[in-house]
Amino acid sequence: MAGVTSSPPGATETDLGRKRRARRIGRVLTETHPDAHCELNHSNALELAVATILSAQCTDKKVNEVTPKLFARYPTAADYAGADRGELEEMIRPTGFYRNKTDSLIKLGQALVERYDGQVPGKLADLVTLPGIGRKTANVILGNAFDVPGITVDTHFQRLVHRWRLTTETDPVKIEHAIGALYEKRDWTMLSHRVIFHGRRVCHARKPACGACTLARLCPSYGTGPTDPALAAKLLKGPRARDLAVAAGIDPALVPAQAVAAEVP
Repeated sequence: MAGVTSSPPGATETDLGRKRRARRIGRVLTETHPDAHCELNHSNALELAVATILSAQCTDKKVNEVTPKLFARYPTAADYAGADRGELEEMIRPTGFYRNKTDSLIKLGQALVERYDGQVPGKLADLVTLPGIGRKTANVILGNAFDVPGITVDTHFQRLVHRWRLTTETDPVKIEHAIGALYEKRDWTMLSHRVIFHGRRVCHARKPACGACTLARLCPSYGTGPTDPALAAKLLKGPRARDLAVAAGIDPALVPAQAVAAEVP
C-alpha cells in the first residue's frame, strides 16, 4: 500500500486543514468499520450503566460473559440497592476489582432509587453525579441508551487522536471538546465507536498495523508500526481482519487465521 507523501499530514496544518482532514478520517472510518457499535451487550440504560462500570480494567468480552446472569438476577435499580454484597461480588468476580465494583453497583442502585425513581437519567449533568459514573461512562450511556450524541474518550480514542494529531490535549474532557469541534454533533457517538474499533483492530498501542491501514495517507504517524503489508497484515485482529486488509488494498491472504480468530483487546 502506498504510504504518505514527503510532507506528512499535520506537518504545517491550519485549523481549517485539520478539520478537513479530520472529516476525511471520519469518512474513511465509516467505510472501514461498517460494523462499529457498542460492544457491551445491553437492552436498556441500567444494563449499559452496569456493564460500563464492570468494563473498567476488563475486556468487553469478559463483561458480556458475566452480564446475562447478572441482569437476570438484578433487573432493576432497587435490586442492586438491596443486593447481598457477597452474592453480587461472586457474580462479578471474573471482571476483576469486584469489591470496588460491587460497592459502585450497590451505591448506584441506591442513588437511582433515592433520586431518580429507579430510572437512569438522560442528562450528562445528572449522570456524572452517580456513583461509578464518570464523564466517559456518561457519554457511553447517553449515546447508546438515549441517542444523545457524545464522545467517549477511552484509552484507544486518546491514542488515535494523538497519532492523527487532531489535538495535543491530554485531559480527557479537553480532548472531548477539541475533537467535538472538528465533527458534526450528530456524528459523535458513531465516531467514537469507529475510532475505538480502529484502535482495537488496526491501530494497536505497541505495534499499529500501518501497512494495512486505510488511513495511511491521512496519518502523520504512519510508520510507527510496520509498513510492509505482509508484516502489517499479521497485526490486524478480529473476525473482519481480512475485510480490513481488502479495504486497505492488500491481499487478504496475508492475514493469518489466528489474526481472524484473535480476541479483540
